[in-house]
Amino acid sequence: MREIWKGLLALLERGEDAVLVTVASAQGSTPRGAGAQLLAGRDGLAAGTVGGGPGEAQVLALAAELLEQGRSAVRTLELRHGGELDSVCGGEQTVLLQFVPRGSQGWKALGREALNRLEDRRGGWLVLAADRDPVLLEEGPGGSAWDGQRLLLPLPKGERVVIFGGGHCALALAPVLRSVGFRVTVFDNRPEFACPERFQEAEAVICGDYTRIADGVELTEEDYAVVMTSGHRHDFEVEEQLLRRPLAYLGVMGSRTKTAYVNGKLREAGIPEEAIRRVHTPIGTAIKAVTPEEIAISIAGELIYERALRRENAGELGHECPAGL
Repeated sequence: MREIWKGLLALLERGEDAVLVTVASAQGSTPRGAGAQLLAGRDGLAAGTVGGGPGEAQVLALAAELLEQGRSAVRTLELRHGGELDSVCGGEQTVLLQFVPRGSQGWKALGREALNRLEDRRGGWLVLAADRDPVLLEEGPGGSAWDGQRLLLPLPKGERVVIFGGGHCALALAPVLRSVGFRVTVFDNRPEFACPERFQEAEAVICGDYTRIADGVELTEEDYAVVMTSGHRHDFEVEEQLLRRPLAYLGVMGSRTKTAYVNGKLREAGIPEEAIRRVHTPIGTAIKAVTPEEIAISIAGELIYERALRRENAGELGHECPAGL
C-alpha cells in the first residue's frame, strides 16, 4: 500500500489525474482478495495489482475511460470460464474505481497522512466511495467492510521481522523480506556487523547485548523473530528471552544437533516444552537450501506462509486462484 500512495502523490505532484482501484469484495476463487489495489495514470498501470490476467486488463481499460470522463465507478468482474472474461478462477471481484483529479487538495492531504501512518506503523482506516471524497478514521470494525457503496479499509501497520544476527545469511535475507512486504530490523552484538550501511533495506539496525535484547528493541505479539546469531551460546541467550514473551513467529537457523543442544539448555532454564515446540527449527521451507541466497528464499517462503495464516485467522479474505489466470 505504501507504493500505491507514493505513486498517487507523485502523479498529483506532476499535475496528472489518476484512478485508484480497490477490490471491495471477493467471492469464490479470485487472484486477489478485498483490499488489493492498483493505481492507474494516463500511461496505464502505475503501481500495484488486483490480480493480473484478463480481469486486471479490463480494469485498466475501464480506468482509462474514467480518466477521460473524469468520474468514478463500481464494477463487478466475473472470473468464470465462459463468462465475459473467460477466466478459470471461478470467483467474482467487485472493484471500486475512484477518479482522483490532479488539483484535489483533499486527496493530496489524505495521501500524505496515509503514507505517514504507514511509515510510522500507526494504522488507521480509510473510507472509500465512488460518490464522495475519502476519509481517514482512527478506529474501524476489524477486517475490511463493504456495504455496496462504501469501503472501510485498514491501513496495515506492516509485519516486522527482527533478525538476530547480522552475518551473511542475514545479509541475503533482509532484501528478500523487504521485497515481499516485511519491515526488517537487524540486531547484532558486533559493531562491524550492526551498521546501517551494511543493511540498507532495514528500517533499523541495532548493536546491542544479546543477554539484554529488550534494551535495544521492544518486541510485540505482532513481530516475527528470526534467530541466526554467530554461535550456540548467543542463540540460547536470545531464544530464552524470546520464548518468555508472545510473538507472531519465532524461527531459528541451525542443524538438528544444534537445535537439540539449545533446546536442552532452554529446558534447564525453565522454558515450558509447549513453548519450545512452537519454535520453527530448522527454519525455512524444505527446499534443500545451501547458499545464503537459497536459505533466504527458504526462510522468506515460511514467513510468507505464516503471515498468510495469521491474516486469514484475523478475518482477512484469502484467495485460491493463482495471479494472472
